[in-house]
Amino acid sequence: MRKTSVFILFFSSILFLITACSKEQESPDKELRTYIDHWSNESFEEMYNSLSEDAKSNHTKEDFTERYEKVYTDMEIHEIEVTYDELTKEEIERAYEEGTVTIPFQASMTSLAGPISFDYEAELQLVESDDDEKWVIDWNPGFIFPALKDGGKISFQSDSPERGSILDRDSIPLAMNDVVYEIGIIPEKLPDDPSAELTQIANILEISVSSIEQALSADWVEPGLYVPITKVPKTNEDTLVKLWDINSIERRETDGRVYPLGKSAAHLVGYVGDVTAEDIENAEPGAYGPQDVIGKRGLEYVYEETLKGERGIKIIVTNEDEEDVILAEKPTVDGEDVKITINSYMQKEIYESYGKEAGTAAAIDPKTGEALALVSSPSFDPHDFAYGIGQKKREELESDGQQPLLNRFTATYAPGSVMKPISAAIGLKDGSLNPDEGIEIKGLTWDNGWKDYQVRRVSESSKPVDLADALKRSDNIYFAMKAIDAGIETYTNGLENFGFGQEFPFPYPYTASSISADGTIDNEVLLANSSYGQGEIEISALHLAIAYTPFLNEGNMLQPTLLTSEKTGEIWKEDILSKEDAKIIEDILFEVVDAGTAKKAQRDDFDISGKTGTAELKVSADAKGHDNGWFVGYPTEDQDILIAMMVEKVEDLGASGYVASQVADLLVEIKKD
Repeated sequence: MRKTSVFILFFSSILFLITACSKEQESPDKELRTYIDHWSNESFEEMYNSLSEDAKSNHTKEDFTERYEKVYTDMEIHEIEVTYDELTKEEIERAYEEGTVTIPFQASMTSLAGPISFDYEAELQLVESDDDEKWVIDWNPGFIFPALKDGGKISFQSDSPERGSILDRDSIPLAMNDVVYEIGIIPEKLPDDPSAELTQIANILEISVSSIEQALSADWVEPGLYVPITKVPKTNEDTLVKLWDINSIERRETDGRVYPLGKSAAHLVGYVGDVTAEDIENAEPGAYGPQDVIGKRGLEYVYEETLKGERGIKIIVTNEDEEDVILAEKPTVDGEDVKITINSYMQKEIYESYGKEAGTAAAIDPKTGEALALVSSPSFDPHDFAYGIGQKKREELESDGQQPLLNRFTATYAPGSVMKPISAAIGLKDGSLNPDEGIEIKGLTWDNGWKDYQVRRVSESSKPVDLADALKRSDNIYFAMKAIDAGIETYTNGLENFGFGQEFPFPYPYTASSISADGTIDNEVLLANSSYGQGEIEISALHLAIAYTPFLNEGNMLQPTLLTSEKTGEIWKEDILSKEDAKIIEDILFEVVDAGTAKKAQRDDFDISGKTGTAELKVSADAKGHDNGWFVGYPTEDQDILIAMMVEKVEDLGASGYVASQVADLLVEIKKD
C-alpha cells in the first residue's frame, strides 16, 4: 500500500509540474499578442474571435466588424502600432490564481487629421472548460478610442484654406481672392408671368433661362426666400448696373476668385472651378472638400498644389453632457502666393494691340531670359468659367471661328523668314557659311536640279548676295543654298542645338518645337524649305524669342524663366555660335529695320532691330492659303525687351510689315513708361 501511495503522490507531482508549465505557455500575453497582430493588420473579423462571451453578447461579429471598418475608413486610419509590457512570471501566476488580468497598452496610428495615440487597458479573463482553458479579452468600445467607452459619436470639422494669389513681377495681382456679388432672385418679387423677366436676367448674365428655372424649382425654395443664381465680380459694372434695375434681383457679398487683367491674361492665368467628385477621388485623401475650388486651367492648374494650401481638420468624439474630445487635429495651412516674371502692363498692352486680330506673342528680357508677357488673342473672360459658364455663352465661344478658347502661346507655328537668323547661325557655327562671301543668284527661282519644285525669292539681286544682303532682303534662295551646303545632318544637328525636337525647359506646359512631322529631314527640298521657315518646321513664339538670345549674349541661348524665384541669366544652350558671329547677326538685325524688309518698324529717335517673316499656309502648292505674319524685335540700344509676335491672316493687312509696325509701336509705348 505504501508503495502505491508513493506512486500516486509521485504521479500527482509530475501532473502538477506539467500543468504549471502549460499555464506558463498559455499566458495572457499570447492571446493579447494574437489580438494585436490582427488589429495591426486591420483584420477585424479575426479580432472578434479573441473576445469574451460577454463582449460577444453585447456586440455581434457583424456589428463589431462594420463599426471598426467604418471608423477606420472614414478616418483613414493606417500604420497601427500597439505595444505593452510583457507580464512577469509573478504576474502570470497571480493572473491564473485570480482568473483575470489587466494589461495596459499604448496604441498609435495615423489618420487624415494626423497622428493619434492613446493609452488603454485590456482586461482578460481565463475561461475554463472540461478539457481546456483559454484567455479571452473583455472588449468594449474604448478599445477603438477611449472616449468611446461609454458611448459617443465621431465627427469631423473641416476648414478650407485661403487660396494663394498669382502675382506679377511687381506684386500686382493676376489672380486674387476678393469680394464678389452673389446674384439671386426673390420669387415673390417676380411678375405673375415671369417669363419675360427671367429671359431678361438670363440675357444679362449670359446664361440659359432653364438654369434659372431649375434653381427656382428646388424643393427648399419659398416665395420670400433668396435663391442664388450665379456670382459676378465687382469689376463687371455693366452687368451689375443692368441687374439693379430688375425688381426681383438681390445681391449679397461673398468671397470669390477675381482676375484683374480679365481677357488679357486669361490663357496664361487660367481659372478655378468647383471641385468635382472625380477631383476629390484623384487627389490625396482629405485634400479637398465638396465646397472647395480647384485650378482648372492655366497657372491656376499648373501651380494648384502651391496655391491651394492644406485643409484643416479635427476628429472629435462628442458625447451628450460631456466635453468634446479631440482625437486628432491638422491645422489649416493657407496656400502660398505664386509670383511670376510677367509684367502686367506689357501683358495688357500687347493683348490689346491685337484688336480683333488673332495671333500670339511672347515678350522676354533677352539678357535674363525672363518671360515678360505671354499673349494669346482672341481670348475669353475667366470669370465666366470660374462662376459657372452658361451653355449659351460656351456655345458662342466654341463656335467662334477665331477660336478664343485656343491657347496660341503654347502652340507651335511655321516661322517663315524669322527662321533665317537661326539658319545663318547654324551655317556660321559649322563653317559652311562665310558671311562675307557673295553668291551669284540669278532670277527669282532656283531648283537645284529638282524635277517638280522651285525655291522662290521676293526680289532679284544686282550683285552677289552675302549674308547681310540675304537677311535684309529676306532672300529664300540664299538660305536654301546655304542649308544644302551644310547638309541634312549638319543642319538637323544645328536645329537640335537651338532646342528643336526637345522638351522646352519652362514650367508652363509647352508644345515642343519640331523639325518636321516625324522629327527628321529626309530630302533636299524639305531641307531647303526648312531653312527659311517653311516646310514642316514649327516653333512657339516664346521659343522663337529665346532662340534670338544668342545674338545678344555672345552666342549663348538663355534659359527661359517664369517664376521670380528662379535664377535668371542661366544658359540653356552654350556656344551656339561664336561671340564674333553673334555680333555679326546682331548688327545685321539692325540693318534689316534700317534698310531692309522691316522698314515699317522704323521710329524716330528710337532704333529697333529685328526680323520679319511671312509663313504661307497652304494645303497644296497650287492652293491659295492664308499668311501668318511674324516680327521679332527689340530696342537696339537697351536690349531689355524682345517681342516675338505673330498675327494670323495678314495677307490683307500688309503682311509682315503690319506686324513689324505693331511691335515697334509697342516697344515705343513700353519704353516710354
